[in-house]
Amino acid sequence: MALAWAGRAHTPSATFLQFTVSPANLTGFWDVAVRDLQQGYTHGVETKVLAPAEMEERLEALALDTVARLLVKLDGTNLVLAATDYLPVLHEEVEYKRLQFLAKGFWTNGSVLEVDAKALFGVDSNMHGFLRLEHNGRIESASFNVQNPVHRFSLVESGSHWDQWISFVTEGVWHIWIGFDHILFLLALLLPAVLHREETGWTPVSHLRPALLEVLKIVTAFTVAHSVTLSLAALGIVRPPSRIIESAIAVSVALAALNNLWAWFRGKSWWVAFGFGLIHGFGFANVLGELGLSEGSLARALVGFNVGVELGQMAIVSVFLPVAFAMRRTAFYRTGLFQVGSAVVVVIATIWLMERSFDISLLEPLAGRLRALLR
Repeated sequence: MALAWAGRAHTPSATFLQFTVSPANLTGFWDVAVRDLQQGYTHGVETKVLAPAEMEERLEALALDTVARLLVKLDGTNLVLAATDYLPVLHEEVEYKRLQFLAKGFWTNGSVLEVDAKALFGVDSNMHGFLRLEHNGRIESASFNVQNPVHRFSLVESGSHWDQWISFVTEGVWHIWIGFDHILFLLALLLPAVLHREETGWTPVSHLRPALLEVLKIVTAFTVAHSVTLSLAALGIVRPPSRIIESAIAVSVALAALNNLWAWFRGKSWWVAFGFGLIHGFGFANVLGELGLSEGSLARALVGFNVGVELGQMAIVSVFLPVAFAMRRTAFYRTGLFQVGSAVVVVIATIWLMERSFDISLLEPLAGRLRALLR
């Protein structure tokens, strides 16, 4: 819950990097959310109020400087990226800036392209990125983040499908671990797993087996549900607006936590996990649909990303369940974590709902003031 102060919707923290190799040159673009670009400019410094035109100039300068520090090598030799255009674009109804560029010193008979995107995370270390490479009539893709910024591609033969698949598995795990709304939703559903609802209130379960079965039902229902909508959305069959989905996810977190306080869904937590899991699946799919993957690549990305999400969930569950079972009889768990914790989750989810519905920022300014006080 302490980590949730930094939580935001998923779409603004996704960044997109594309390279296109043609017979004559290498071109590409970098798409970054305006919110992330603004955060990269203001983070750690006191800034005066700037006129919109001046702020736009400074954000453009930051984008230019960031791309200039992007490391791109062809057969071990650095390529210099020169900006060719800077323009606004939209991803899932969120405002982005696109910096287009071309590579100087590119030669057409190069065999290995290496991209080190570490410089991009100077803007926002919480971003996760998707890289797309078009060459020789093929489309290859990979995911990257601050811990895994380097990718290599063969320009003379198809890259390893296994490496691509692993990159999307990693992204799925990372997406869960930085997706504080998904984590809080899952924890809100798991908190009562070691308790039993009676007329007089919640009482601890006597054995681990019923708690384990309850957790298994919840995780399975959530997995099946988000797998369905993740596939539908990534394939372009159903694509609800991002703002509606992100707002609905915040509502799901609040309702799951409220259920711990009023027990609306007695014995039906797995139904709740399935119903709201359908919504969370659309949230997982927001970024995959932006990649324009080929049919084969999209299938690998879907499977890999989904496997990563499950591994991330199981890591959380494997830590949570033994600790919760051991503490289930204590006042700290039954009052502190279960009741007070659920109330705090409701408050956080309500703030998220306001932020996502009205496109405002409430938690980030408060977190900035707290960081300033701690200094």
